[in-house]
Amino acid sequence: MSLSPVEGVALAEIESDPDATAPAAKGVVGRSPGQLAWLRLRRDRTARVSGVLLIFFMLLALAAPLIEMVYGIGPREQFQNLLDGFGMPLGYVGGVTGDHWFGLEPGLGRDIFIRLIYGLRTSLFIAFAAALITATIGVVLGALAGYLGGWFDAVINWITDLTLAMPFLIIALALTPTLTLRFYGERGQVSAAFGVGVLIAVFAIFGWTSTARLVRGQVIALREREFVEAAKASGAGLGHMLFRQLLPNIWAPILVSFSLAVPQFITSEAALSFIGVGLSDETPSFGRMIYDSLDFLQTDPAYVFFPGIMIFALVFAFNLFGDALRDALDPKSSR
Repeated sequence: MSLSPVEGVALAEIESDPDATAPAAKGVVGRSPGQLAWLRLRRDRTARVSGVLLIFFMLLALAAPLIEMVYGIGPREQFQNLLDGFGMPLGYVGGVTGDHWFGLEPGLGRDIFIRLIYGLRTSLFIAFAAALITATIGVVLGALAGYLGGWFDAVINWITDLTLAMPFLIIALALTPTLTLRFYGERGQVSAAFGVGVLIAVFAIFGWTSTARLVRGQVIALREREFVEAAKASGAGLGHMLFRQLLPNIWAPILVSFSLAVPQFITSEAALSFIGVGLSDETPSFGRMIYDSLDFLQTDPAYVFFPGIMIFALVFAFNLFGDALRDALDPKSSR
């Protein structure tokens, strides 16, 4: 009897684990590949620490309106009365007080702490939305190209090569203001939702290629296996072959790719906002805050420190967790 790769990995893990072959009195019959990966992930100290940190960041982002209500200050409120004649916050460390935990922005006097919370919410929403869209596009196109082959595979490969050849930064610089002019013209302030939607669309256009190539290669490696041939012989349709036979056996690299794409989109959003083609100044963003703080590096270093350390900790935690997840899903890993 032919086993799929998932079943083979699970069987190998069970045979090498004495607890998995214990008598039935212990209630242990076997473990699925997902359960085995979860056990390896739980034993990884790096995964536990980075996972707790990521959960903390996500809870902060989700609870931003509640935090604003408890904190008593909104992200757009200005405290000009707490600035001196040069627009600098009064007091020490950029105006840090019991009312303003991370101080105030020079010039406008907005509270840095609450803007960081909403900036975290913005970055995580854009990153997860873009990663989900790009993963969906990449999985569908990659699976179809790898399984069908022929002219469809050639067309997808051509589109992938064309997309990879396009300079991301130059197109983002040209596309974002063009879309803004097309839909808003010279009328007032661009809405925050529009800016977020444009960034997600730009990331979706360029971000699906790596996942598509990964899935295509995995599907090509599996489509000639015995369990696939058996499903074909039984009359299984295209949907059954893709979603019941092939994709369940390659979910691990797809999940790892998704986990590593999220921090990439976080830094990309910050970079675009930093150079002025991302979100507007009214929308809290790490990149925009760092850009605005450049003029105050010597006079108010706390202004650049707080958003800088926040984005560093967020991306670092995502990268550590992604590496730990990759090791946990790899049956050959010694960790």
